Amino acid sequence: MDTTYTTTFGNNMAANALPEERASFIRRTYLHLAGAVLVFILLEAYLFVSGGAAAIAQTMLGGSFSWFIVLALFMGVSFLANWWANSQTSRAMQYMGLALYVVAETIIFVPLLYISTYYAGADVIVKAGIVTLGLFLGLTSVVFLTRRDFSFLGPILMVGGFVALGFIASGLIFGFSLGSVFAFVMVAFAGAAILYDTSNILHRYRTDQHVAASLSLFASVALLFWYILSIFSSRD
Repeated sequence: MDTTYTTTFGNNMAANALPEERASFIRRTYLHLAGAVLVFILLEAYLFVSGGAAAIAQTMLGGSFSWFIVLALFMGVSFLANWWANSQTSRAMQYMGLALYVVAETIIFVPLLYISTYYAGADVIVKAGIVTLGLFLGLTSVVFLTRRDFSFLGPILMVGGFVALGFIASGLIFGFSLGSVFAFVMVAFAGAAILYDTSNILHRYRTDQHVAASLSLFASVALLFWYILSIFSSRD
């Protein structure tokens, strides 16, 4: 659920690199993405097995004001994690940014996973995960097969992100539900973000920015999974 869609690019662009270097960059990016998803799953499993998920969910769902604070903190952590991941001086700081973001996503997902598990059934999470994976692979294929540059989506996503945050904040403050229509719109928004991030991997990132690229992709995939799971849970 990252709303930062600008990245500082420089020389050694992947688009201009030698085929071997470009292939290595892409491979490292998706390996890091897979690693981030795996760590996310393991952390969530640990929280639910240890009983920590229940305590976290009850605290975060204590009221709209509590959830508002959580979202504000998450945005701050997301900004810091992206800043670290885009560090041009320290590889260790880049990995710290990715790790911080994965942990933040793990925590903010706990209430939704908790509700889905105990009210809609654990199989809903599996179904949402399969649909998310399918959409991600489909959108990724579109970019890699067409080689189109979707950078034009950047300003649209930025404005759309602020509008979405405005609706979410209004819902928390005034206590109204955004409903399924909003969730479907956000699924489309997340899909556009995946197109944008994947396009940047081919055309905009440097060959040494695989950590930052994987973080952006992870954020978009997490956003997609969040709203697909929300739709499935509300229906069940």
